[in-house]
Amino acid sequence: MLAFSSFSPKYHPYVQHSRCVKTYQPPVTHIHGVLNRNQGKKYAIKCSENSFYPTNRITERNDVVCKPFNNNDRVTAVTLQDGYASKSEDEDGSPKNVFLKNLNALYRFMYPYACFGVLMATTSNSLLPVEKLADLTPTFFIGLLKPLVPLVLMHIYGVAVNQVADVEIDKVNKPYMPLASGEFSMETGIAITWISALMSLASAIMLQSPPLVLGVIAWLFISTAYSAQLPFLRWKGNSFLAAVCMVFMCGLLPQVPFFFHVQKYLLGRPMEITKPLMFASAFMTCLSVAIAFVKDLHDVEGDREHGIQTLSVMLGKEKVFWLSVYMLSTAYGAAVLAGASSSFLLSKLVTIIGHATLLLFLWHRARNVDLSNNESIFSFYMFIWQASEINSS
Repeated sequence: MLAFSSFSPKYHPYVQHSRCVKTYQPPVTHIHGVLNRNQGKKYAIKCSENSFYPTNRITERNDVVCKPFNNNDRVTAVTLQDGYASKSEDEDGSPKNVFLKNLNALYRFMYPYACFGVLMATTSNSLLPVEKLADLTPTFFIGLLKPLVPLVLMHIYGVAVNQVADVEIDKVNKPYMPLASGEFSMETGIAITWISALMSLASAIMLQSPPLVLGVIAWLFISTAYSAQLPFLRWKGNSFLAAVCMVFMCGLLPQVPFFFHVQKYLLGRPMEITKPLMFASAFMTCLSVAIAFVKDLHDVEGDREHGIQTLSVMLGKEKVFWLSVYMLSTAYGAAVLAGASSSFLLSKLVTIIGHATLLLFLWHRARNVDLSNNESIFSFYMFIWQASEINSS
C-alpha cells in the first residue's frame, strides 16, 4: 500500500471522478516534522473507484505510513483502490530487473511443472532398453541426456502454439499467463513458437537418429493441428480428435521415439517393441489423458464462451471429473498388478505399496474437490501432476 506523504488522493479536490488520469504535483509539506523532499515531483493518478467527491480539505490518516519517494523526477503510475494509492508499475526499470522479469514470464510461459513431468517420464522410459548393469556407462548417460534437448523444445512449442492460438480464451481462463496478461506481446509469443520448433527439429537432426526426427516432426504436426486456427485444423474443438491428440502428445510421442533411440543408437540393439514399452506407453497414455481432462475442467467457462467443444463442455464437469478419477484408478490398479507379477522382491514391494498408496490418496483428494471452485480443481490438478511425477521416477 502506498501513500504520498500527507496527501490522500481520495480527499484531494483535483481528483474528482472515476476512470480519469490526472497529473498531481503535491504541495510543500512536512512528514512527521521533516520537509517533504518530493516537492516538485509529478505523479500520474489513475482513478479506479466509482466516484470521488471534491473537497477542499486534506485529511490526515493515522493508519497510513508516510514514506518519501525518490523517483528521480520520473512520472509514476498510481492506481487508486479503496481510497488508497498503490503503484501499478515497477519503479526499477534497470536492465537486470527487466531481464529477470522476462525470465520469470518465460518460466511461467513454458508450464515448468508439465515440462518437468515430461522429462521424468521420458527419462525413466528411456531406461527400459537397459538389460544389464554393464550398459550403464558414462557414455550411455551422456547419450541419454542429449535427446532431452529436443524433448524440452518440443514441449515449449506445444505450449507456445496453444497459448498463441488461445490468447483470447486465456484472458478468461488464465488471465495471469504472460500472453493473456500482456507481459509478452503476440510477436514475442510467435517468435518463441517458431524458434522452439526450428531448434527442436535441428537438434534431433544433429543427433542423426531417425526415430527422434520422426518423433519431433509428428509432435510439431499434432501440436499445430490441435491448437492452430487453420483450415481443417483446430482439432481441440472436436472432442474425438482432441482425445486422439492427447494420446499421441501425452502418451506415445514422449515415450516411443526416445525408447527406440536408446535401444538402437545408444545400446546398438535391433529396434523391437517390448512388453515393458507397451505397458509404460499404455500407462502414461491413460495417466496423461486423465490429467488433460482435469485440466479442461478449469477452462470450461472460456471454452464455452469461444465455442470450444471439449468433453467438459459437452458432458459437464462432474461426469468428466469422475471419468478422470476412474482412468487414474485403472492405471494405478494396473501398475499394482504389474508389480505383483515381478520376479524381483524389492521391485514388487515398491510398485505395489507405492501405487496402492497413490490410489488411496487419489480417492481421498477426489472426494474433497469442489467442482464449482476453480482453485479447488487446480489444487487437485497439481496433485495428480505430482503423483504422475512420482510414478515416472
